[in-house]
Amino acid sequence: PEDCAVFQCRGCWAVLGDSLHLCAQEERRLGLLVCFKVTNGVAWEDSLMIGLEGALLGCAYNALSCRSCGLIVGFILYSASSDLAYLRGFFCFFKDSILCYLLKNQIIIEASKVNFPAVTLKE
Repeated sequence: PEDCAVFQCRGCWAVLGDSLHLCAQEERRLGLLVCFKVTNGVAWEDSLMIGLEGALLGCAYNALSCRSCGLIVGFILYSASSDLAYLRGFFCFFKDSILCYLLKNQIIIEASKVNFPAVTLKE
């Protein structure tokens, strides 16, 4: 309970997931919170998109959006370069697109300003 948070859409504050399902954080390139489970407030496109520039160049992914307001909140990687391969199949939230409600403090804060305990899928 000390470090528990609920992840909310920046656009409408709909609940998208929580820190109990957090399984990785990627800070350097994309600024992501990676979860293995999300709420039914998250929708994903059936069609694959291909990254044409930036950190997702050459990657195939399904976009994640908020079911309530339609804001793009992240992606699910289908195929990726070797340095991002560990993220395939997980729900990747852009920190810039979500807010965190911290249960202990009962405050809402930008996800980019929250430091969760270290978790990693790389090993």
